[in-house]
Amino acid sequence: MLTFGPEPVKTFAQGYFDLAMAQNAKPKTVAIVATDAEFQHKAAESAREHAKAKGIDIVYDRAYPPTMVDFTPIIRSVQAAQPDLVYVSSYPSDTVGILRSVGELGLDTKMLGGGLAGLQAAAIKMQLGEMANGVVNVDLWEPVPTMQFPGVMDFIKKYQAKAPAEGIDLLGYFLPPFAYSELQILGDAIVATNSLDEDKLAQYMHSHSFHTIMGDIAFGPDGEWTEARPIWAQYHDIKGHDVEQFREPKTVTILAPPQYKTGELIYPYAEARK
Repeated sequence: MLTFGPEPVKTFAQGYFDLAMAQNAKPKTVAIVATDAEFQHKAAESAREHAKAKGIDIVYDRAYPPTMVDFTPIIRSVQAAQPDLVYVSSYPSDTVGILRSVGELGLDTKMLGGGLAGLQAAAIKMQLGEMANGVVNVDLWEPVPTMQFPGVMDFIKKYQAKAPAEGIDLLGYFLPPFAYSELQILGDAIVATNSLDEDKLAQYMHSHSFHTIMGDIAFGPDGEWTEARPIWAQYHDIKGHDVEQFREPKTVTILAPPQYKTGELIYPYAEARK
């Protein structure tokens, strides 16, 4: 259950480019880097569409094989292109490799991020530490005051208490609240229809809204959310690798959408890295 609404490809990179274009020194160029895989291809497609619509020249555009482990050549090539923006869509293991290469080589760009998968997970946050500072990335939910929907913090508290013994993600911010919301939706639909018939349940789900720990959710005819609600987050002030710093929203700022915004973008990237 993803939050990208009825036009997910269009929505996926939109916030990144909207944020960039809102800065005083508007970007003129972008580098696009993506894993050679279906989901990342769609993200890169979204980035190309928004770059073109906003008049931003694409100076580097490459898909790398999922087996790649050394990202040094890519980061060097990106740096040689001198882009104002760097948009990346990657698998979690790639995210670590890419940001490590950025940390080792340096990258002179005004904004870095996009669709770096895995940054929401505790293990990768802990692994990267300060290397994640400054990144602007798409996300689904963070425990910020603007997103503390009824019941969600109680769920997170119970989840985190059990997570270490179960060997699962220590924070549970990315997918677990949505999994619980899916069960809430299914349960409400079963009660309302008094049925387990899949067609009846689907019809009900596509025509009613639901109150969940992720807020109110409604689905359109194609099963996507009727309203897109991805959030755009910037990581900052991460020190070391201790998971405790991530239990409160001290190392992340929600930049968009407006109803969940908690602060301003630190721009350019070099300033956000400090």
